[in-house]
Amino acid sequence: MKSTKAITKADDYRFTLSDELRLIAKEELRETQATRDHALKMLREWADKNPRINKIRMDANFFLKFLRAKKFQIPVVQENIERYVLLKNAFEGAFKNLDCRLPKMAKLLDEGYMFALPERDREGRRVIFYRPGVFDLREYTNADMLKVHGICYETLMADEENQIRGFIHAGVGTGIGLQYLTLFTIKEAVRIAKNGEKILPMRHREMYGCNINPAMKMAVDFGMSLISQKLRERIRFYTDIKDIELEKRLLPKEYGGEMPMAEMIRLWKQELEAYRTRLLADDEMSVNLSMYSDAAKEGSVGSLKEPLNGCTGASDNSTYGLAGSFRKLEVD
Repeated sequence: MKSTKAITKADDYRFTLSDELRLIAKEELRETQATRDHALKMLREWADKNPRINKIRMDANFFLKFLRAKKFQIPVVQENIERYVLLKNAFEGAFKNLDCRLPKMAKLLDEGYMFALPERDREGRRVIFYRPGVFDLREYTNADMLKVHGICYETLMADEENQIRGFIHAGVGTGIGLQYLTLFTIKEAVRIAKNGEKILPMRHREMYGCNINPAMKMAVDFGMSLISQKLRERIRFYTDIKDIELEKRLLPKEYGGEMPMAEMIRLWKQELEAYRTRLLADDEMSVNLSMYSDAAKEGSVGSLKEPLNGCTGASDNSTYGLAGSFRKLEVD
């Protein structure tokens, strides 16, 4: 299918991963060749007909990361993708130009603010390691924080094995104090948490936190209240990193593992560099901002409860809206 909106080709996808991953995708994500082919066809047609979308990727990898994160619920995925592109357009300072070579980004990465551990855990999942204490409030802004997370997450989400297996998060809170609460207002924190969980196409499997400053307990409790019960049940806190339920060999040598952290960061930067060109090209994706409410463009919590096909320019009988997708699903 040719499209004037496509910034990447609508490729003919073939599943080339292992039989183990094929089984996981089927049992956990409802993914089969039939559901995948059907979903890709529908999403491409929807994106092409949606007047709010100007430019978008049409390659299978882009759509599959959303489909796998939402277990092939096509109407949910449509909403997810559109909000994703909308926020990239509405908050360009934080979500565009995700370039690992930018001086501030390169420095944060070199300091080990966050990086993916080179080896997968026993279940084949990538582990994202966080050291937020190195984030110097005198040098970096909250937009810098969002940008470095975007660079790292986008790179990881492009990998099909990661899309299927999901992620482990492990963080060390050393150096974090009450002054960090000034990074975001309460309204910003709520919006980031709600939009992040709803829109970012990542399967969060387990989350570990340790060495949390006791003075931050109220802030941590508030943060926990912002996320879903499902995610809360996957988070565990420990007083020391040696107690976390993760294979210690995976960790940096400085935290009880085998490989020095500097080598892990070097390898991680190679991964970021390999995906850099594709990630920067994603800035071409765009929507018609005039067709959205101010609340939707701001990512307000209330707007997340309202379907985007209710925005200006949509109709109840639209074949590009959510209702059209439900009808097609029922027929097929």
